[in-house]
Amino acid sequence: MIRTRFKKVLLVAPAIFPHQLMAEHTNVKHVSAVPSIFPAIYELSPDLIVFDYEFMGKEMEKVLRRIKVNKFYSHIKICTYKNSPNEKTDSLLKALGVDQLIYREELNKAALSKKAVNPLSALIDASIIKWVANITG
Repeated sequence: MIRTRFKKVLLVAPAIFPHQLMAEHTNVKHVSAVPSIFPAIYELSPDLIVFDYEFMGKEMEKVLRRIKVNKFYSHIKICTYKNSPNEKTDSLLKALGVDQLIYREELNKAALSKKAVNPLSALIDASIIKWVANITG
């Protein structure tokens, strides 16, 4: 479950997301098609958007630029999930407006050590962490 800090969350990831996990989370909307991202943002007006970088591919830059240019979207925090760090790509994403980058290694460490404080702990709880680690693993 997403913590109460973010009342509305938009998750942009592949369609293999488990529906039973979504059933108990009313504040998370899942989008699995790139063309439906902006209609979903307009409809939901989310506080946080979580992008799967590998799923977005080349469309990631266009989407981020469009979000940052539009004043309607200025309050939205953006988080991106990546399999591994890449200094060049990560710096570009930060310049384009990504607030936080999450790597698979961080998720695996968090799953092994529940005591560890990581950047993701402020955003997403264990059920989402397990899902992301299983899908990309």
